Amino acid sequence: MRRYWVAIFSIVLLASCGGSKPQNGGEAAPADSVVVESDTTALEITEEELANLPMPKAADELFDDFIYNFAANRKLQMERIMFPLKKVNGDRQETIEKNQWKIERYFMRQQYYTLLFDSEKHMEVVKDTSVHHAVVEMIYFNTGAIIQHVFDRLRGVWMLTSIHTIPISQSNNASFLDFYQRFVVDTEFQQESLSEEIYFEGPDPDDDFARMEGTISPDTWEAFAPELPSKMIYNIIYGQPAKEGNRKIFVLRGIANGMELEMTFRRKDGVWKLTKLTT
Repeated sequence: MRRYWVAIFSIVLLASCGGSKPQNGGEAAPADSVVVESDTTALEITEEELANLPMPKAADELFDDFIYNFAANRKLQMERIMFPLKKVNGDRQETIEKNQWKIERYFMRQQYYTLLFDSEKHMEVVKDTSVHHAVVEMIYFNTGAIIQHVFDRLRGVWMLTSIHTIPISQSNNASFLDFYQRFVVDTEFQQESLSEEIYFEGPDPDDDFARMEGTISPDTWEAFAPELPSKMIYNIIYGQPAKEGNRKIFVLRGIANGMELEMTFRRKDGVWKLTKLTT
């Protein structure tokens, strides 16, 4: 994802949410500031200064570019919400007025974000400028609920148009999410959920500019097993959601730290198995 709103800077996010995830040992940034760094020095941009950085029109073309601006800039966020904002939870519906809105930072306060895709081809949708509808999902395993922030591109600009809360069981990814929740906390179940051979691709420890390929067997999995968030994950639905298939690519991507993880799972006879790990 491109970071238009910080020009030549890259964001360094120092806070994180619950679950098993990488730690950097740093101290969290103040609640109303964003910490950025250049090649030579670290600077702190206050929210007031950030609000004065204009969002390029091009950032409305791709939802990924827009959501970074929306999450980081309080002034922009207030301008891009359709108030009174509709909030739906089952049969209960209410509205949020502008003076009731609390700024939502999404995954900007942690070091990574997560996504779910059905195939490598499906992953290309993030670059599709024709997408006019997107949903940011906050998936809470401890409560079994998904909070969906629904965005629509209206007259060329992205707007938050409604918020919906649904149970995980109603998600198009329900089967995989139930599996994932157990996979990350139950080591015995995780071991049982490995294919006999897992294709592996990652950096070559002996050559900083090369990558290596091979296979991992269940008995060597412990040496490769990544730490994964267990309490809550994010997902973004680009366009209209598709029916859940028998393949799922779980992506964990670092923000400005180069971290990239892809785990491919396949479902056969109703059972999900890990078949590929890419780092």
